[in-house]
Parts: sequence; structure tokens; C-alpha cells
Amino acid sequence: MQSQSQHILLIETDPQAASTIQGALADSSGESFAVEWVKTCAEGLESLTGLEAQERRSPNSIAAVLVDLFLADSQGIETFERVFRAVPHIPILILCAAQGEESAKLAVQRGAQDYLLKARVDNYLLPKALRSMLERATIAETLFEEKERAQVTLDSIGDAVMSSDISGDVTYLNVVAEAMTGWSRHEASGHPVEEVFRIVDGLTREPLPSPMSLAIEANKPVFLKPNCLLIRRDGVEAEIEDSAAPIHDRRGQVTGAVMVFHDASTSRALSLKMSYLAHHDILTDLPNRAVLGDRLAMALALAQRHTHQLALLFVDLDHFKNINDSLGHGVGDHLLRSVAMRLQRCVRTSDTVSRLGGDEFVILLSELTHAEDAAVCAEKVMLALNAPHYVDQHCLHVTASIGIVAYPADGVDADALMKHADAAMYSAKEGGRNNYQFFEPNMNVRTAGRQSLENDLRHAIDRQQLVLNFQPIVDLGTGSISGTEALVRWRHPVRGLVSPDEFVPIAEQSGFIVEIGQWVLREACRQTREWHDAGLPPIRIAINISAVELRHKNFVASVHSILAETGLPARHVQLELTETFLMQDSKSTAVVLAALKELGVGLALDDFGTGYSSLSHLRHFPIDTLKIDRAFVQGLTTSADDACIVSAVIRMGRTLKIRAVAEGIETREQLAFLQAMGCAEGQGFCLSPPVIAEEFTRLLASSTAGSSWPDWPTPTVRKSAKRGLASSLISSRKHSTPSSPRS
Repeated sequence: MQSQSQHILLIETDPQAASTIQGALADSSGESFAVEWVKTCAEGLESLTGLEAQERRSPNSIAAVLVDLFLADSQGIETFERVFRAVPHIPILILCAAQGEESAKLAVQRGAQDYLLKARVDNYLLPKALRSMLERATIAETLFEEKERAQVTLDSIGDAVMSSDISGDVTYLNVVAEAMTGWSRHEASGHPVEEVFRIVDGLTREPLPSPMSLAIEANKPVFLKPNCLLIRRDGVEAEIEDSAAPIHDRRGQVTGAVMVFHDASTSRALSLKMSYLAHHDILTDLPNRAVLGDRLAMALALAQRHTHQLALLFVDLDHFKNINDSLGHGVGDHLLRSVAMRLQRCVRTSDTVSRLGGDEFVILLSELTHAEDAAVCAEKVMLALNAPHYVDQHCLHVTASIGIVAYPADGVDADALMKHADAAMYSAKEGGRNNYQFFEPNMNVRTAGRQSLENDLRHAIDRQQLVLNFQPIVDLGTGSISGTEALVRWRHPVRGLVSPDEFVPIAEQSGFIVEIGQWVLREACRQTREWHDAGLPPIRIAINISAVELRHKNFVASVHSILAETGLPARHVQLELTETFLMQDSKSTAVVLAALKELGVGLALDDFGTGYSSLSHLRHFPIDTLKIDRAFVQGLTTSADDACIVSAVIRMGRTLKIRAVAEGIETREQLAFLQAMGCAEGQGFCLSPPVIAEEFTRLLASSTAGSSWPDWPTPTVRKSAKRGLASSLISSRKHSTPSSPRS
């Protein structure tokens, strides 16, 4: 197959010379040339620009230009310059007579590929010269493309690239290197590397030698030392990392060096940040468990060596889950940060405050003179945390339970100390929270028992181990049953009947209380509906609600769902909550209580008088019932103060149209006093202990039949009780002194 002809443009005024040239190219062997002849420079330019615009990349594009410098419309070097300006990328061969050779040489200096004397043109020399010129042009184009590709590549990468010659002068900078050094490629070329690439030791500020000079000298790749700073031309500094390598020619001789470097400031800062985050709590910025472990191990080693003591305080916030459930984790996170800052202000700089996770913190007190000094710190912590925390327009009150251990009395290694501190903390919670406890050996046994109980509690509902007992609430005026309080009991297969005082706190702390509370509410409503359907009086059922339940985001919805499921009218349900709980976040609580009132359920304030700002609660919350705390009821016949308090609560309830219910009535005397005071309702062992559903059914049926409550005081007894109360109060005041302690 014949090869494609090369398109050659000949610009020649002399027809005879043009014919000779065309003939020489036509008779050439091996290479096919298609010659286009024009007579003037203007015609040549027209052909070049027109054809190039249309066919530059087509097979017919012009491969070369043969031009005589002396034309009818153009003379000398001007002819070349006009053609070269039009098509600088096309190789140009100058044809000239002997007298024009100097102009031809000048054209070669300015960009022509070569020149040829017309007298020597023949069918051998001209094709050979043309082929050689075209080959050189092809090679040059290929080299240009490779150089351009390399240039684009080097300017596209994220690293800076610099090269130098054997003398150590800069020969090249890519775009990134220009930006990092502050030198342009043109400005830097020929300058010593040390002048363009100024580096110093980041610690000593001493100048460092050029890596490229070191690579040339050692004839091997070299790397920068750590902490190297590059000083830009304008004085800005940046941490860098780099490597340099020598450049060799074909004979293996070193001709220069190339260096690749990049800004390490960001990556190094990120590395330091990642290292910091790996050792600190992301929320509070306190040292985490890993750092605590390291510092505790070091503190133990020093304490053993110097025979001094140290202490650990295990701090757990009380009822923190309530805040998360009711106000959201955002508020909870802000509170934890507030707690962290206050804890840090309670210790020395040599001590460590660490967050283990959740609402658990550990304080390491190193180098104590006496273990009892830890109690001073614990008291400072409790005082600091008890002050109100203002978070997102919420005024939050938080307390903590603190367990304290000392080295070496309570353990000689980190694991033992942490375990014993945890046990002491749980003992503080069992002691009523908001206190601290030093570790005692028997706490381990209690902690193990508590853990076992918690594990069993997980399955109590599924295994149908929970049951309800019902304690009658009696109308103290008529003696009839007006309601009942549902009380949950746990029949453990091994332990037997577990007291609510024992398992309810565990359920609250572990989160099981929500599930247990829903079971209690559902079962109580189901049983009450069953009594109604049996034709028994439509009594109300009172159900205790914990703070954890009430603050659960789906609590109101679950109450509505259970009422619909059991078919019990909402007016027959009374939810009881403690006054102390209302103080924790009154705004959010008010919203929930309003939603419950919308459902139609009643609300009772349990243990009334033992919390804070009771009158304020009665004004702000939709309370229907006040349950007078059993502590005041038990002191009715022995304490004038308690009797006055109970009497005042009853009168206040009557004025505010709020029903008063006395809890814990244990004696006939207490019952008589309450009747004399006009208390609406009461409950307690004097009337009836909590009983199973079947027994309560019989009591309710008996009450319906009109029979009086067992041993019910007669009206005569009630009158004498009232007179007895008056004389008791008078007698008490007559014999009391201002300094007498309260009974």
C-alpha cells in the first residue's frame, strides 16, 4: 500500500526554479511529496492561513514550507518573518541563491529549519534535506508534547518539585514550588538553590543544607530531617517534608538533582489532633480512660517508691438519665461540660479529672498526706455540683454519689482500686444519693449481689415474676373504699419476695423502670376495668410514676395507648409523683403534666411536705390530690409540730379544693385524729395492708354491700379524738420550751 503524500507548499517567484524543485521532488524515491506552488508571499500566506484553518489536523495539512526569500512582493529576512509569524509550528526550508546565503543563515537563527542553495537542488539532495527536516520537526514536536505533558503533570500534582544543575543553581520550579518558595520559575532560574529554598531547623533555628546539594554530593536520595521549616520569600514559615535525588546522564554521570517537597503543617497538626483526641474525651476535653490508666499506674509506682498515699473518687451524677430523656441529649451534653469544668476547679493541677463515659467521672488525687483528705475534696465536689447549672434557658439541679478509695488501704493495683471505688459509689447511691462513701470490704458483696439482682431483673417481666398488690384508699368520712394504690412486687424464684425499695432503684439506674412502669400501668388498668365490668364500684386506681418514666419522650403517648387498650376511662386513673422530682426541671414537667391532664387522668403529689416550695407547686401544677407523708402521720399523737403540719395541709387542701390523703395510718389513734381533722381519705396498715387482687375484690365487694370497715371508729370516738387532739396540742405547747428539740 502506497504511503500518503506529504503536502509541501512552495513559494517561488521564478517559474524555472519552481519547475526544477517540483521535478526534483517528483523524481525522489521512497517518499511521496505533493507540491503546491504559489508565486508570491501574499499567496503563500493566504494558502497557509486558509488551509491551516480548515485542515490543520487533516491528512492534507501542510507538512513543510519551501520559500525563496526574494520574491516579487517580499525581499530578504522579512519574507521569512512573515511566513514564520503565520505558521511557527510548520518547518520552513529556505531556498536561496549564493548571494542570498547570509539572509538564509539569519533566517535559520530566527527559526527556520535549514537552508539550501538553489544551485545544488537535484532529485537527491532536496528530498533528502526535506526528509531530514521533517524528521527533526516530528522529533521536536514529540519532545514538545512530552515536555508539555510533563509540565502539566508536574503542575497538577499536589507536591512541589524543584530541580538544579550540577552547580546547584535552580533550573526548574513547578507551580506548587513557586507558591511555597515565593519565587516564580523565571525569577528562580539560575539562582543558587539555597537562596530560593531557605530551610532552618524548627527547634534550633539553625540553617540547614540544601537536600539537592547533599544528593549530588552523596549520589543517592536523601531526606529532610524532622521539624524542618521552609522560609518563604516573604518570611512566612511552613513545616515541610521532602526528599531529593540525583539526576544522571546516559553515562551515569550526575548532572543535577530533583527535589519533591510538600507542606506538612496541616498533616502534622491533624496528626497531633488525632493523638490528642485518642487520649481525651471529645465532649468534655477531659483525659479519657486510657490516660487515667496511665496516670494511675505512674502515681501508684511513685506512691510505692516514696511510701505516700493516693486516692480515687468515683463520681456518678444522680438521675442524669432523666435530663437526657426529658430535655434531650444536647442539654445533657452541655450539663456534662459544666460538670467537667466544676470538677477541674475542685482539684490541684497535679491531680487528674477523667471522664469514663456517660455521667461517670473519676478523680485521681496523688500524694495525699492522709486518706481522709479525700473527703475534703468530695465535699468540695458536692458543693460545686449542687449550685444551679444554667443550660439553654433551663435551670438544672444535679447531685452526685461519690465512692472513695485510698492506696494502699483499699487496694494496691489499679484494677482493685477502680473496682472498690465503683462499689463505694453504689453504696453512696443506696444511702440516698448526694453523699460520699469510703470503701468498706463488705461493699464488694453488696455490689456483687446488686449486679446479680440487676441481671435477674432484666427477665422479670418475660418470666411473669412481677405481680401487683393493692392497698385500699378509704373514705374517712364513710368508711367505704374510694380507691386503691397499685404496688408492684417481685417474686424472685430464689430470693423470694424482693422489696420494691431494693429493686426499684436498680430498675431506675439501669433503665428497666420504663418497661416495668408500662407493665404496672397496663396491669393496674386491666384489673380495675375487670372490677368495673364485674359490677363493683368504679373506684380510681393510683399508680406511682418515677421521674425516669415521666421524662421518657413517649410517656404521655404510652398512657393514652394503655387507656385505649384496656378501655378504662382516664378519670379513674391517678398518677402519683414525688414533690422532689418536680424541682428538677419545672418547665418541662409542667408541659408533661398539662398533657396528662388533657387525657383526663388525675395527678397526685406523693410524700407532700418533704420537698421544696410546696405552695409554688400547688400553684403551677394541675395537682388533684395531696398525699400527706407517713412521717407526719406517724408523729400525730406524739408531736405537736407534726399534728399542726397535718392539720394545716388538710385545711389548705380544702381551701384549694385539693383532696388530702393520709399515708401510713398504723394505729386507731392516728385514724381518729385524721377523722377529727376532716382528712378526706387515708390508707395504711391500720385499714388494710397491700393485698393480692382476689383479696381486694372481696374487700371491695364488702364495701359495696354497705358493711362497715373492720373496727371503724364510731362518731363518739371521733368527737373524743378531736377533744383529745386539742388537749394534746395545749399540753404540748404548755410544756415545751423554745430550745426543745422537735419530736
